[in-house]
This record gives sequence, C-alpha cells and structure tokens, in this order.
Amino acid sequence: MALLGIITCLWAAGLRAPGQVSGGDLDGGFELQRSRESSCQHLSQMTQGTRQMLTVARRVPRQGKLLQRLETRPRIAEFTVKSTIISRYAFTTVSCTMVNSGSEAKEGTFEMQIPAAAFISNFTMMIGDRLYHGEVKAKEKKWSNENRERDNKHSSPTDGGENGAETFKASGTIPRKTHATFMLHYEELLQRRLGKYEYTVSVRPHQLVGRLRVEVNILESSGIISLEVPPLRNNRQQSNRKITDDSSPPPSTVIGQTKTLAKVTFSPSVVQQAQIARSGVFGDFIVRYDVNRDLSVGDVQILNGYFVHYFAPKDLPPLPKNVVFVLDSSASMVGTKLRQTKDALFTILQDLRPEDHFNIIGFNNRIKIWQQDQLVPVTPNNIRDAKKYIHNMSPTGGTDINKAVLTSAKLLNNYIAQNDIDARSVSLIIFLTDGRPTVGEKQSSKILSNTKEAIHEKFCLFTLGIGNDVDYKLLERMSLENCGMMRRIQEEEDAAAQLKGFYDEIGTPLLSDIRVDYPKDSVEQVTQNVFPNYFNGSEIVIAGKLVKHNSGSLHVEVTASNANKYILLKTDVAVDIPSKNDISSSPAMEDGMETQNYIERTWSYLTIKELLTSWLKSDDTEEKEYLMDKAKSLALTYNFITPFTSLKMKELQAAQPSLHVSPSTDGIGERVQSLQGHKAPPGVPRQPDKQRIKISKTSADGDPHFVIDFPSSKLAVCFNIDGQPGDILRLVSDHNESGVTVNGQLIGAPAPPNGHKKQRTYFSTITILSNKPDRSYVEITPVKVILDDGERLVLPCDRSSMVGNHGLQVSIVANSNVTVAIQGTISFVVLIHQYKNPAPYQRNHLGFYISNSKGLSPNSHGLLGQFLHHEVKLTQDPLAGSAPLASQSPAGEPNPRSLNMLRVKGRLVPVVWKQRKIYNGEQEVDCWFAKNNADKLIDGVYQDYLAAHPFDTGASCGMTNNL
Repeated sequence: MALLGIITCLWAAGLRAPGQVSGGDLDGGFELQRSRESSCQHLSQMTQGTRQMLTVARRVPRQGKLLQRLETRPRIAEFTVKSTIISRYAFTTVSCTMVNSGSEAKEGTFEMQIPAAAFISNFTMMIGDRLYHGEVKAKEKKWSNENRERDNKHSSPTDGGENGAETFKASGTIPRKTHATFMLHYEELLQRRLGKYEYTVSVRPHQLVGRLRVEVNILESSGIISLEVPPLRNNRQQSNRKITDDSSPPPSTVIGQTKTLAKVTFSPSVVQQAQIARSGVFGDFIVRYDVNRDLSVGDVQILNGYFVHYFAPKDLPPLPKNVVFVLDSSASMVGTKLRQTKDALFTILQDLRPEDHFNIIGFNNRIKIWQQDQLVPVTPNNIRDAKKYIHNMSPTGGTDINKAVLTSAKLLNNYIAQNDIDARSVSLIIFLTDGRPTVGEKQSSKILSNTKEAIHEKFCLFTLGIGNDVDYKLLERMSLENCGMMRRIQEEEDAAAQLKGFYDEIGTPLLSDIRVDYPKDSVEQVTQNVFPNYFNGSEIVIAGKLVKHNSGSLHVEVTASNANKYILLKTDVAVDIPSKNDISSSPAMEDGMETQNYIERTWSYLTIKELLTSWLKSDDTEEKEYLMDKAKSLALTYNFITPFTSLKMKELQAAQPSLHVSPSTDGIGERVQSLQGHKAPPGVPRQPDKQRIKISKTSADGDPHFVIDFPSSKLAVCFNIDGQPGDILRLVSDHNESGVTVNGQLIGAPAPPNGHKKQRTYFSTITILSNKPDRSYVEITPVKVILDDGERLVLPCDRSSMVGNHGLQVSIVANSNVTVAIQGTISFVVLIHQYKNPAPYQRNHLGFYISNSKGLSPNSHGLLGQFLHHEVKLTQDPLAGSAPLASQSPAGEPNPRSLNMLRVKGRLVPVVWKQRKIYNGEQEVDCWFAKNNADKLIDGVYQDYLAAHPFDTGASCGMTNNL
C-alpha cells in the first residue's frame, strides 16, 4: 500500500478576504502525538459502516452514471454532520468517507465551509489503515510584516465578519482500492439576531453522496420556541434578511421537538440530491430557534465552578435614536450597488420612529450633507425630502473615507452638545462603502486614530462593506474601536435585503449603559460586563469562574437605562443545589466530556474571542505580546485553533488507533413529537450494548421470579408470586418520600408441556410514576414506551433513543432494554423479552431490575422496595439439631438435611437453596428460596400488594409505605 503522499491542511478564504481566519494555519508536519483511548470501538464501527456505504454509493440515477464513469476523483461514500447545541453552544463533527475504487492512487480533497466565528478543536484523517491525528500547538513568534498583516485580519466575536464563512481544506493521496475518512470538529457560540439563534452547516460535498446526513440536536433547559428550518441557502449573507420566510424545509428534513429538546435531521437520497443540485453543492442547512425568557434579569446557568449569564429582556419600549447615515457615492458604486443601497435606505427611512432624529451624508471625493449642522426629526415631509435626496445621488469621483467619518462625527457631536437631547437616547453612525480610501488621508492607522479621537467614546460607529474591493480590516477596526460592529454585504441580488437586515439588528435599541455586576469575592475572570447598548432581538452573554463553589447563591445585579427610567434588576441564583444544567446523567451525553463542561467551554470561547479582539485593537507592542500569550495559553488548554495556535498532523503508531470522536449524542432528540405534521425522526439505532448497563440482582423477571440481593450479608433471596392475569403488583412504593412508585401488570399464558403449573403469568406492562419535582410517568410494554410529563410521547421499543426532562431520563436500546433514571439517584432497567416465532405458551413480556436505589427512602415498600434498606441473616432452626449451616458446608453446597432459616425484620422464614438465571439467562444466581408466595418473608400477604390500576400510588387510599 502506498504511503500517504501529500497532506495539505489549509485555511482558504471563503466569503472573506484571503488570510482572514479565526482558526490559524494548520501545519502539515508530523510530530509525536499520543493517541486518545476512547474510540477504538467507534473506529471499527465506522469502518464497517464504510463497507456498507460502498454499495449504496453506486446507487445513482441513470443520468449520473455517465458522470460517475467520467469522474476520476475518489467518490464520497458518506458525508455526515452531527451537531449538539447545549444552551446556545454548538459542538459540530463533520465526517467524510472517500473511496478510491480505481487502479491507481488518487488525491482526495476534503473541503468544508465553517462559520467564521467557530474554533476548530480537532481534525483526524484515516487513509487506509494509517491514522493521522491533529494536535494543537503554539505558533512560533515570527512577526514579519506579512504575518502581522495576515493575523490582523482575524475577526472578533462582535464584528460583522463573523457572519461569514471560511473554508477548511485538507487533501491526501488515497492508495488504490482504499478508502479515507476525514473528521473535523469545531465549536461556536450561537449569536442571537432578530430574535433567533441560527445554526448553519455547509452541505457542499461537490458530488452526489451515497449516504448524506445532517443531524442537529438541541438541548435548552429554559425551553425551545419558534423552531424552524428554512430552505437550503446558497449564500450565508442572506441570513441578515428579516425572518419572515414561511417556505417549507428542504426535502427529507424531519423536525421533532419537546419542551427542552429538539432534533432535526436532513438525509436526502441520491435522487433527492440530484433534484437539488447535481453538482453536489446543495447550500447551507439552517436551523433557527429561540428560547423561553421568564426572568427579567436573564438566564444564569452554573455548572462545575463556571457560570454563563444570558441577558435578553423583552417587551421594553424602544429608545429614541440619533442616527447619521453615511453613504459612499463614488464612481465604483455605479450600477447595482448604488441602486440596491438606495432601495434599502428607502425602506429603512420608513422604519424610523417619530421620536428619532436623523441626517444623511453622501461622500466621494467631496462631502455632501443633506441637512447642514443638524439632525432633523422624523416627519412625513422630512422622510419624503430624504428619499428625494437619496434618489438624486449619482456615482462619481473617488473615496474619501477619512473626511466622511470626521464630518459625520462632528455633525453628531455638535448636535448632542447644542441640543437638549434625551439622556437615554442612543446616538450612532451607520457608514457604508464599497472600496478603499483613494482620496485624502489613505493611511489606515491615521484614519483609525482620527476616527477614535473624533468620536471620543460618545457614540457607536457601525460599518458596512459592500462587494469584494473593500478594506475590511480598516472597517473592522473602525467599528471595534468605537463600540460598533462591521458587516460584510455581498454584491448580489439580495444586497438590499442584507442592508435592511443589518439595520433591523441595530434599529431598535431597548437599553443603554448596561452594566452587569457580581460580588467581587464570588467570581473571577469574568468576560465583558459593560455594554453601551442592547438592541432588540440580540443577546448579551457574560461568563466567568466561581470563587466560592460552596456558597449558597450568586448575587446578580443589572443596571441600565431604558426609554422611561433607569432600571436596576437583582436576583440570587442558587449554586449549592444540584444544577439543572448538569447533563452528566443524561444518557445522550454520557460519552461527551466536552459537552458535560459546556459552560466552561463557553467561558473559554468568549474569553479567547475578547483577547483576540483586544489584540486586534491594540497598537502597543508589549500589550499585544501579553494578550497573545494569554490567548495562546487558553487556546492550548481547550484545544482551539486560533491565529496563535496551529494544528500539527501526526501519524499514530498504535496498532489499533483511536479517533478523537465528538460527544455521543445518539438519541438526544428522540423524545420528539410531531411538529408541523412531521413524523418523529428515526435516529440511528444502536446495537444493544448490555455491558454498558449496570444491573443488580434485585429483580422481578420471568413468570415472575423475584430476586433480592443483600450485598452486606453476601447472599440473595428469591421467591415466586403466583398471581392472576390482570393483577397489578406494586413492586416499589415510595410515594410519600422520593415520590416514586413502580407497578407491574401481569398477563397469562398456558403452561408449557409437562409443566407443573396450569398457567404462567408474566409482566406485560411496567409503570413507573414520579411526582417530584413534577408529576410524570413512564409506561413500558414490549413494543412501546409512553412518557408523559405534561406532554405525552410514544416511543417504539424497536428503535434506540434517549430522552429526558424534569429530572426523568429514559434510554431505549432497541429490542433489548429500557433504562429509566430519576433525579440521578434512582434508576430502573426493564428488559424486553420478545419472541420471533412464539410457541403457544410463550408471551412477549418484561423483566424489572433495580439498578440504583440510593434515592429511595428507608421507608420504601412494595414487593421489592421493602428490602432495599434491610439486611437478612441466614441462621438455623433451633429445633433442627446441630446440622451445619448450608453456607458452612465443606463442599460449598447447601446441606439438604439442615433446616435453614432467614431472619428478616425479626421474623424467621424457612428457605431452601436454589439457583436462578436472570438477565436473559446470562447470569446465574445462588439464592435462598422462600415458598408459598413469600409467606413470612414479605410484610403481609401477596394480596396486600395489588394495585387498583397501573397509576395507583396508594396515596388515595390512605396507605403508607409500611403495611
């Protein structure tokens, strides 16, 4: 097999100028890298899946076969994207498998557009049986003018460039008859714009794919609202348009949602792909949503010593604006650009409010002010005259950016100084250009210093660059240094909508002078907490570390100004109680260490972004060095690629290498109900993995056989209950304490031939009820699971899925078992026994096992529950002479001549030694058997444990936990 010939991992410019990267360059060097040890199993599964895909990849439409024969590049057998979004923080894994079925080695190229705001956290290549793994390393300090210029083009988290995309590209030589797999991981914090979070993933494999799948799982503890999936988009910049599109989702899209969980899948067949685009450039798959907002002070989430604070108040009156529009009318704006700019301004002027004041400046090599030395109020006549002025603007001359900015700043400063304006009004400049400075001051550093001095932190400057010839670095720094943001507008048919969309984001200020404070002795390393403005539909995000992990609460104060008054909001957020934000007990997250620390990673993401922004704005060499070292150290700690770190590829030498795998999210969105008529998504079934489930011996299985494990006494007790079909047995009863009750309903079946019973009974239904913190129940049968916590949901047992809400988690392993976890301290496992071709005496039935009983109280009762906090002692009937105890038999076997007794709760129960098989016969248990329906072993008699109906907790009858 040929060795890997070429590996090139590049950041290529996507929708931004060359070299503008938030991820840094990836080195192709090979340095020693220790392999991760968590994913060997995944590697084998992935390889098996690839072999299956080879056949699928050939199933292309007839018209595509000719293209396939002419194609010389390797074919993509599988392209999958899997994302987990937890509280706005998104983890994304892209996997691409290519197959070289030719007779000679060929170069395979993996290319992926990723959001400019994202940080790459890992990249892995497996070519044939050779594994190449990425390790994040610090870049060497080589500050040539070229490097400095390139790195200065990094975008900050607040700038408009962050809405763009960058292209990650990697290529390698794939030997003949071999496949290669590329895996890319990146993370990002979703920004809220126009009242929605938007997650975008590029689906551009550049060819039709045998198996193509995008899966987006969302977990928001405050509740998900307004979930939507618009049609595929071939231009990211269109996201700036106002979100009123009610078009249907892309073909094959499946949407499912509960209160806090959502799952969206996109898996078009080859035929559906060809209908979208035969080139394989399908566009951006987009998911938009928002969350519930109940607290005026915002949503503060705390986990593992870190906190994140989301602040996005609503239902506030807008603040008055003082706005100056500065429009480029140079010769380069001729044609479509100027026409679309005028169309956008006509619409924007109509959206100004009566309390606003405005003016318009046009500039080329000359400066033209619509209304000299003033801002005018919004009146019908003024709007009409402004439109007429804009309509008459004609493109000519050069571009004097410096003079245009200084003129607009002087105009706004004079208006603020000379007029009795509302102290709570918001003043801003919106500056649009399509080029670089060609007239007047041309040096960027001088323009920046002039702008900063003219504005003097009195208002904000928002810059927009239209087209491909703009000096985005200059516009970016102009806005960053003056509390604004920059946005790049593509020169396309929808540029007017993009301009209008950008204005919509900043056109409705609701608060000004926002400050968020926490006790200084309680927090440290807090990200930015002072903000000049809050615009409707956006969100303020602050994160930090807790100093006092054991303190009872975190005090939060928010001060700001709105249109009516100065406001002060206060609250105390509980710290020392089990956090609702801890997802470690969620079955869907059990393999994802990164997702379990999502708040910490949110803090690291924000902190690095702010350090990079400060570095970009700074002109002091020592300060830039300090900021660079700090950002580099943090990026290395959290494995992020930044302008100061790079990804070095290393061939792993392990015989069974392991991949850096994204957090497991199998089934996180399976708890779904139909949304807009869509069927709940099927998910990706897992092979039953019984080794992953913790099973105790305490159980009720078979027809039914009960087993009680007493670990402290090092023995087990067993008994049978000969119930009647239709009987409902109370297995666990702790309604008054933990709030948990478990009932099992029996079904009858004829006895097998030569059996000693006339009939047998099995559990046909297990019902688990919980009333803390809210009332909910899980009803399990061999074919389905019904979960009702206020929203009824039916899940099939032949499909693996994982769901959870309000402290109740349900995990289904297809056709194998169901695990129910309550508050993280109680868990039950229900085995599913199904027969493909059942005999007349066989019935599909269930087995019930107690996996974790820590959360059940000492007063628990029920056929199984009454023994959970008690111990037994094996003794000998005094009337039976001196026969040795069975447990003391020299041969280790019970002595049939001895009369063995169990001492239980002060009672003596005669028992005999037996062996029982549990858990599908895979485990054999030695136990002491109590006869006659557990006479004397259980409190009372069998009939005392009959429930009136499956949802009977005993509370309505005045029953206590003790009979």
